[in-house]
Amino acid sequence: MTHPLPHPGRVRPRRLRATPAMRRLVREVDVHPRQLVLPVFVREGLDAPRPIASMPGVQQHTLDSLRAAVAQAADARLGGVMLFAVPEVRDSVGTQATDPDGILNRAISAAVAEAGDALVVQADLCLDEFTDHGHCGVLTSDGRVDNDATLVRYADMALAQAAAGAHLVGLSGMMDGQVGVVRDALDQAGHDDVAVLAYAAKYASAFYGPFRDAVESQLEGDRRTYQMDPANRREAAREVAIDVIEGADVVMVKPALAYLDVLADVAATSQVPVAAYAVSGEYAMIEAAAAAGWIERERAIRESVLSIRRAGADHVLTYHATELAGWLAEEYR
Repeated sequence: MTHPLPHPGRVRPRRLRATPAMRRLVREVDVHPRQLVLPVFVREGLDAPRPIASMPGVQQHTLDSLRAAVAQAADARLGGVMLFAVPEVRDSVGTQATDPDGILNRAISAAVAEAGDALVVQADLCLDEFTDHGHCGVLTSDGRVDNDATLVRYADMALAQAAAGAHLVGLSGMMDGQVGVVRDALDQAGHDDVAVLAYAAKYASAFYGPFRDAVESQLEGDRRTYQMDPANRREAAREVAIDVIEGADVVMVKPALAYLDVLADVAATSQVPVAAYAVSGEYAMIEAAAAAGWIERERAIRESVLSIRRAGADHVLTYHATELAGWLAEEYR
C-alpha cells in the first residue's frame, strides 16, 4: 500500500532558512570569543618577531611582542592563550623547561602580568621544545622514551609553571600517568588552584608539520610509541577515562578536524569540559588554499571552527582565534 506524499506546502524545512534572522533564531550551535584559545609561540634571543614560513600570519614572538599579542587577545575577549616556547639552548633532559628564568616561564609571567584575570594563561607542559632530541620525554640509553623518568621531569615542570603564575598547565606529552603525577605535585606544593588540561586523545598525526617548524623541533623519527594510532577510535574513550580519574580538569582531542568523530564521542560522555586543537597543519591548509583563491578564507575559517564546536568542543584552540573573535564581535553588535 502506498501513501500519498504530504502536500508540498505542509512540510517545508526551507521555511527555517528563509532569512538571516530566521537562520539565527534556529541555529543550533554558535561560536563565541570566550570559547577560543590562541596558541602563541615565544622564542628566546629574538630582537623582533619572526614569521613562520609554513604558517602565514603566525610568528615567533619576543617577550615584548608576546605582551602585545596577549593584550590583543584580552581585548578580543578570548577565553585564553596557550604558550609555547623555543629556547636557545637544549639538552637531553630539557633543563630549560624547569629553569625559573627559562623562556617559557618568563613568558608565563609576562602574559599573566599583561592579562591579569582577563584570560586563562595556559602553558604547554611537555619537553619536546626543550630537548636536543626532540622527543617529549627523557630517553633511555637505547633511545626509547622512558615514561616514568619523564614523569619526574613533568612534575618539576608543572611546579615551575605554577610558580610563574600559570592558571592552567597543558599536559601534551602522552606519558602514562602524567595527569596523576602532575596533579599530586601541584597539590602538595600548595598549587591546588592550578588547573590541569590533559591532551587525553592526542594522535600521531601528519598535521603537526608546521608546528615543528614553529618550535624548531629537533625530532628525528616519530612519536608513535606514545601518541595514539590514527586508526583507533575506541581507545580514546579509555585514555580520557584514565585522565579524568587521575584528576584532569579539562580533556582535549588533538587534532580536531580529522578527528571530529572522536571529539563527538568524547563530548557525549565526558564529565569535564572538552577542548579541541585546530592544529598547525589544519591552519596551513586553509591559508594555502585561500591564498591560491580556491576557497573563501573567512567562510572557511568560520566553518571549520563551527564544525569543531558542533562536534562537541567546549572550547577550541585555533591560530585564527583573535581574528575570528573580531569578526564575531561585529556580528554580535
